[in-house]
Amino acid sequence: MSAVQASALGSRPRSRWTHTDDFFVDGEWRRSTAAQRLAQIDPATGQEWGSVPDCSAADVDAAMTAADRAFRDGPWARSTPSERAALLLRIADEVELRAAEMAVTNTLENGSPISETRGAAANAAGILRHVAGLAPWLEQDDVRAFPAEHAESVVRKDPVGPCVLIAPWNFPINLMVVKLAPALLAGCTVVLKPAPSTSLSIRFVVEACATAGVPAGVVNLVTGGGDVGDRLVRHPLTAKVAFTGSTPVGRRIAAACGELLRPVTLELGGKSSAIVLPDADLDQLSSVLIRSCMRNTGQTCYISTRILAPSSRYDEVVDMVTRTVAAAPQGDPFEDDTVFGPMASRQQFDVVRGYLDSAHAEGARATTGGRAADSSGGWFIEPTVFADVTPDMRISREEIFGPVVSVLRYDELDEAVALANDTSFGLGGLVFSTDPVAAQRVAERMDTGSVGLNFFRSNHNAPFGGRHDSGLGVEYGIEGLSQYVTYKSIHRRVA
Repeated sequence: MSAVQASALGSRPRSRWTHTDDFFVDGEWRRSTAAQRLAQIDPATGQEWGSVPDCSAADVDAAMTAADRAFRDGPWARSTPSERAALLLRIADEVELRAAEMAVTNTLENGSPISETRGAAANAAGILRHVAGLAPWLEQDDVRAFPAEHAESVVRKDPVGPCVLIAPWNFPINLMVVKLAPALLAGCTVVLKPAPSTSLSIRFVVEACATAGVPAGVVNLVTGGGDVGDRLVRHPLTAKVAFTGSTPVGRRIAAACGELLRPVTLELGGKSSAIVLPDADLDQLSSVLIRSCMRNTGQTCYISTRILAPSSRYDEVVDMVTRTVAAAPQGDPFEDDTVFGPMASRQQFDVVRGYLDSAHAEGARATTGGRAADSSGGWFIEPTVFADVTPDMRISREEIFGPVVSVLRYDELDEAVALANDTSFGLGGLVFSTDPVAAQRVAERMDTGSVGLNFFRSNHNAPFGGRHDSGLGVEYGIEGLSQYVTYKSIHRRVA
């Protein structure tokens, strides 16, 4: 790929965290008893730069025991929501103080462009501050009358208990904080488990919590692979699980939680569509295309990687998408102007390369990209646009999680809506039109958890969650906070 080959990757910045032997439990960093370690690999070079312990069963038990003891015997669950909110605000300030080194570590871990990771701390702080503002919902009295009786019920919102929070590798900070913030405000204690390949950047959030004054045992951190996650999910002291990641892993977690009668929130995969109406402004679409359809080198769950274009403007849409994607620089993720970085791992590189092979074999036409890049050790895939894609092709039906977008043709609006809904997923979606009323009508017909009209961004104040194979429950908003409480009705007579 010319953008990567034209100049060698620059010298790599260093993280404060590199090779660590500890995990965070009961308010302190404690040496792990793990026998194995997990390498942290720079995806742009393929070189190891750090490592973390693959925590043992004893480590997991220590973390869960600390979380349970802090919940049952400590002051956290008995403090007021307003007191906990004040601490969330202090955590937000501490997170922002660590923004620069958090961004460097994040980019070293997963190859996300530094222009993306520089915003992680501010976004995390914004989540913490927004959730802190929801404290009145927890504090307000909820009294409900009995029908036809002189009685009433007081509905209490109690914290659900020690929570296991498991985040993926694509946005390792914000997809953890969106779970951590409501869990803490509700009065829960937590054990955090990041993805194996992104296990160091989250330490800055844990450090921020400790510096802000979170009591010992309230926030704990373990690192490890799938076995560690399974031990946490099935641990007898776990009261709730929140997971973001792949649908196959989500199914296994859901099965375990169902067996154990344990509440679970799952934010899983997606195969979202952008419906381009005949009156759409293609210049406006171009201005938000990469953010909405290929964000983070296509390694984002909600993005609309299928663009559904009317036959009357199909060639025009293909040309615009091709020009926009081809013009976006790919290269060293530490360069400020880089839009597309590498795949986050060799495994993901191989997965995406397999989808490129299947697309070519099934007759899709690459208008730009379409192959893996020769990048001297890094895991780069050329940003790719496929035209002449039909609904039965693998690239049209399965989540790729790489810099690949497909353009499909439709003749009638009903056909476009049917194509958008013809998927086992239901996470995101887009409608592009200059007519807001028409766009709203189409959005209401799409079977998905979120739809953007001419742009897509998550709103901290509105629920975000998927339908069907995209998950269970929601995050963000009052609805996301409610996932961490358990309700108690106290019935009493009134005069």
